Amino acid sequence: MNFEQAQTEEDFAKARNKAFFNEIQHLLSPEEASLISLNDVKQLIRPINETYLGMKVIPIDKIIGSEGRYKDFDNNFFPKSSHLRHRWEHVDEAAIKSITLPPIKVYEIDGLYFVRDGNHRVSVAKARGTEFIDAEVVTLQSEIKLKKPNNMNDIVKQIINYEKRLFYAETSFGDITDFWCLDFSRAGRYDVIYNHILTHKYFLNQQQKDEVSMEDAILSWFTKVYVPIISTIQKKKILKKFPKRTYSDLYVWIVRYWDDLKHKFGNNEIPIDLAVEDFTKKYKIPLYKRFINNFKRIVLRRAIELSDTTNEI
Repeated sequence: MNFEQAQTEEDFAKARNKAFFNEIQHLLSPEEASLISLNDVKQLIRPINETYLGMKVIPIDKIIGSEGRYKDFDNNFFPKSSHLRHRWEHVDEAAIKSITLPPIKVYEIDGLYFVRDGNHRVSVAKARGTEFIDAEVVTLQSEIKLKKPNNMNDIVKQIINYEKRLFYAETSFGDITDFWCLDFSRAGRYDVIYNHILTHKYFLNQQQKDEVSMEDAILSWFTKVYVPIISTIQKKKILKKFPKRTYSDLYVWIVRYWDDLKHKFGNNEIPIDLAVEDFTKKYKIPLYKRFINNFKRIVLRRAIELSDTTNEI
């Protein structure tokens, strides 16, 4: 074994260990250590146009995700599996020998970059502390402006904040209800709420001769539907059983579950209290179980890698 081979093996081992310990540190929230998927981002921000920008020199620390290899690397672009070793070490050896490799290919969104081709080159560059890299850039344009995130959760929060501002501005929900805490942990929920209000407005119109205004429908939905269900959730004290979720999250899930129960049993008189209790029993995942499941998954994968390495020796 020559010097370069020994160095690349050591470099990969260091990078792989960093990814392993990063996963261990995020046992209860593994998504925080995951590399951001471009496809997931595109589904959220719905880009309206793309433009070819050509060759550019881009900062490595602005590369935050990948189009197709987001499962192979962690959020710092360290390799999560030993099966990446051969290609990773080959790229690292080229870096050691100062061999120029082809530019990577990336998508750009608001100054943030997602790798289309060249994930191993980015991983090696990050591990070696390289600051800039040559890239062929295609930019995606969207109405939603993103600030640099640490993980997908940060992007989701930015999307949710955008959706909330839009929902409150377009419906005057806060002014009508004097309630400014309609918050969610997932994107797309404000559209669900808007549809709930429209459905409620439809049924109100069936009971009256004059058309119900949107303002009256919003206030009626809030006081007669949302608040009673939230009160039941609070009375049952179930929010603590669903970490990192909100009362409005539970409202959406429970209403959907309640409708499923009524359809399943052909009974529109099922009490909301019963639906809340049944939902909690069915979907609650204890904290210790999530910890153990994530720990087993990470350690088992690491054990298999070490076993494979031993067999190769």
